[in-house]
Amino acid sequence: MMARAMALAEKGRTITSPNPFVGCVIVNGGCIVGEGFTQAGGRPHAEAEALAGAGARARGATAYVTLEPCSDRPHMRGPACANLLAEAGVARVVAAIGDPNPHIDGRGVARLAGAGIRVDIGLMEEAVRVQLRAFLARVTRGRPWVTTKIAASLDGRTALQSGQSQWITGPAARRDVHRLRSEACAMLTGIGTVKQDDPQLTVRDVPCTRPPWRVLIDPKLEVPDAARLLAGGKVLVATLDANGARADALRARGIEVLAVPADAAIAERRKLDLAALMRVLGGRGFNQVMVETGSRLNASLLGAGMVDEIVGYFAPSLLGDTAQGMFALPVLATLDAKMRLQVTDTRRIGEDWRVTAQVLHR
Repeated sequence: MMARAMALAEKGRTITSPNPFVGCVIVNGGCIVGEGFTQAGGRPHAEAEALAGAGARARGATAYVTLEPCSDRPHMRGPACANLLAEAGVARVVAAIGDPNPHIDGRGVARLAGAGIRVDIGLMEEAVRVQLRAFLARVTRGRPWVTTKIAASLDGRTALQSGQSQWITGPAARRDVHRLRSEACAMLTGIGTVKQDDPQLTVRDVPCTRPPWRVLIDPKLEVPDAARLLAGGKVLVATLDANGARADALRARGIEVLAVPADAAIAERRKLDLAALMRVLGGRGFNQVMVETGSRLNASLLGAGMVDEIVGYFAPSLLGDTAQGMFALPVLATLDAKMRLQVTDTRRIGEDWRVTAQVLHR
């Protein structure tokens, strides 16, 4: 039943942010009497949807839910799910994990227990923590889950020396990238990539009802007016100085220009504080950010500890040592200084291979 709740939750993966995507199954007499998942924009919640389907059959039933039901708190946009479950006469609630959101964090369990409802936490906990990792990352760390996507040859090269990179991987891999984009709250790139490739960073090859924001790191506001990234949708340009005529011109086009402090460690190079930027994005409710950029910004994000996961699409081809690499990392003195990863998934996508690995932060 919890596995079914997880499958239902997936239906809301791309539409609920900043709320978590949650699934709920209500069972009475061994039969499913109601089920639901969190709807677009975060309301109604999964429990409300499932209870609406169950009706009177919810009395004495067991509710399986992937996340602790919410409790009363100020400025809620609807009734608390713990209250709804209690009022419906549910006898037992089984939740995979507690909700670490400080507004909830055990309050839902306490409300249910206070109503005489048995509550069990921990069924399929590990699987649900993986499913909700982006939401959990934001509410516990204050910054999004960051996935860096890279398309490369088998020898790890992302573009020719001239900068030409379209297309290293095949159409199936590119379609899969658009699926990943649809799951992100924001797409992030750097001004160097905009100047070189002029990307759109939009979702085009798969259905998408909630297009991600596009975030550009542009310390000196050098983005060309004709850049495709600026055309339509929600765009945020992160820069060192958000004042002046150039910033005003961008704002006149409906583009948000945000000042981010310089990285004190490399102030002489006038680089943004990437950790500060990620805290801003987390504060805006961005659960997941996907990065598509060049080797220098990839390395900077990795070095700042701001990358959680790398998704690499590798084509069965070789480009050679003169081609551009994936991460412009500093020279390592010893192998002990290498960046360690944990591969979590490998699969064939068309003619290419997708490798997913989590960064093991020290």
